[in-house]
Amino acid sequence: MSESTVIQNAAPPIEVRLILAFGAIYVLWGATFLAIRIAVLEIPPFFTAGLRFFIAGILLHSFMRFRGEPKLSSIEWRNTALIGLCMFVATYGPLFWAEQYVSSSITSVIEASLPITTVTLEVFVFRKQQLQWRLMAGVALGFFGIALLLVNNGGQDVAVIPCLVILAAGVAWSLGAVLSGQLVLPRSRPLTAGTQMMLGGAVLLILSASTGEMHPFPHITLRAGLALFYLIVFGSLIAYTAYVWLLGRTSATRVASHAYVNPVVAVALGYFVAGEIITLRTVVASGLVVASVFLILSKGSSPAK
Repeated sequence: MSESTVIQNAAPPIEVRLILAFGAIYVLWGATFLAIRIAVLEIPPFFTAGLRFFIAGILLHSFMRFRGEPKLSSIEWRNTALIGLCMFVATYGPLFWAEQYVSSSITSVIEASLPITTVTLEVFVFRKQQLQWRLMAGVALGFFGIALLLVNNGGQDVAVIPCLVILAAGVAWSLGAVLSGQLVLPRSRPLTAGTQMMLGGAVLLILSASTGEMHPFPHITLRAGLALFYLIVFGSLIAYTAYVWLLGRTSATRVASHAYVNPVVAVALGYFVAGEIITLRTVVASGLVVASVFLILSKGSSPAK
């Protein structure tokens, strides 16, 4: 028996690895909303986001270069930096700030609207998709669900401005996602993502310093440190590696199903672990957003690809 056969026999069956990988993008990503909430209640938001993505980006970028991926060209550096600004600085900077005032469960539901804003940009701005009733029904249903969250939520006070900030930040992510399909980027997805996180994290740290978050230097408690460790290792490295691995072995639409599983995980964790208040209106709004994302992604539309 050859050495390669022994290694193949020692590896878990592909079905087991698929289950573990889907579990990673479902559960690990779903839990990041609670980890962000825990961290930003004790550590300044831009500093937290910058540290998360800069460390994760440095590790992933260095690992891929060590594996032999070629250096980025000047055009690839420019395009990667542009998308990094959209998808990490303009998205996660505001999101981390807003989670100081918004529960992790509500944040996750609003963030689930990313496929909704992406398809809206592709239909009305970039004209990359035709106007289809299924897509428009999904968009309308999703935004109705978000609007339901922002009105008087069963007596629960909802910080409307931070919620709108999260929604606007999602537009920046969607813009970056659309541009990713139009600009010249490195062939390796992990190298691209690592570089984007590294550059975006560096800008967030500069933003943190310029806004006075580092004066004095933030004191990181054990609780906040563990939350930040989770975000770096499990949220940015393990879950993203599983995401890329899945894209190479199953359909993009199946992988994109995390968009309507993550909020379910986040709402459950927020309720059972953090004791967040979940009203009937929150449940209904969450269901509408999840259903809207399902409508958009179930036909394999462009955001899923």
